[in-house]
Amino acid sequence: MSAEFLITSIIVVLLPGTGVLYTLAVGLGQGTRPSIYAAFGCTLGIVPHILASIIGLAALLHASAVAFQVIKYLGVIYLFYMAWSVLREGGALDVGENRMAMSRRKIVTNGIALNVLNPKLSLFFLAFLPQFVPATATSPTALMVGLALVFMALTFVVFVCYGAFAAFARDRVMRRPAVVRWMKRSFAAAFAFLGVRLAFAER
Repeated sequence: MSAEFLITSIIVVLLPGTGVLYTLAVGLGQGTRPSIYAAFGCTLGIVPHILASIIGLAALLHASAVAFQVIKYLGVIYLFYMAWSVLREGGALDVGENRMAMSRRKIVTNGIALNVLNPKLSLFFLAFLPQFVPATATSPTALMVGLALVFMALTFVVFVCYGAFAAFARDRVMRRPAVVRWMKRSFAAAFAFLGVRLAFAER
């Protein structure tokens, strides 16, 4: 494993996306432990994309316009649903005091769904992982699996840190209703923006 792979992976994981946004929302709304489950769910959500890339299904997704569009628009609908969940008073992703607590299973399931319903991830891993597999590798598949596991571990650790930071700021935020309203609108707008961006994404 090269230093270039580690550096590139950390940069990719640190970039704000749906998983980061979801983990922050859960950490801010429900605390540290639920945010860990959110991070776990988001990490599990990239497993199908990694497997698809390793066995070549991502290439099929890239070639099939219908398959790509179906998965893409399911992802768009889910992102808009998440935006609505943030704005809904007392909803599961409401960051205010009147929020509805989510079960551990629901938190993990939401995290998995957010990443599974993003076809761009399969294409990302199809382009990303092979770059770090030397042509002289005796077992390229095993090496790609190892790199994918490292990427997943980095994802989980970074997301846990994001969630812990949000949970740490939670009490300070909750004491300021104006800040809570701003945070709700910001999270909802961010989910909606990601949904719009995914809707216009091309293969």
